[in-house]
Amino acid sequence: MPLIDHLDHLVLTCVDLDATRHFYTEVMGMQLETFGGGRIAFRFGNQKINIHIRGKEFEPKAHLPVPGALDLCFIAAVPLDEVITHLAAVNWPIVEGPVERTGATQKIRSVYVRDPDFNLIEISELLQASG
Repeated sequence: MPLIDHLDHLVLTCVDLDATRHFYTEVMGMQLETFGGGRIAFRFGNQKINIHIRGKEFEPKAHLPVPGALDLCFIAAVPLDEVITHLAAVNWPIVEGPVERTGATQKIRSVYVRDPDFNLIEISELLQASG
């Protein structure tokens, strides 16, 4: 019997809150959410990313909360070609891709970008099974 069902949220530590807000709302298209006395998060689907600012983290926190240490993969809500077009329109550079990868449940096609703290962000579409 599996113990865990799904991810509710993760916490990202950033240096520049304004740059982080711009990336996750304007580039990634996530919904800005304020909670718990002014804390912010970025909501997408049934998950969210809570934000800590380096040096002003909330307790409890990760043992070594550092900006730029994450490698995250998101499944896009639109075809990857639309993501690529959007990234070009907002002038956000793709560092690799599109490339085929192995996702959690099936093959994916991905592009990679970096957020303002240099976290690696993979944006993917699910590929149809062949044969």
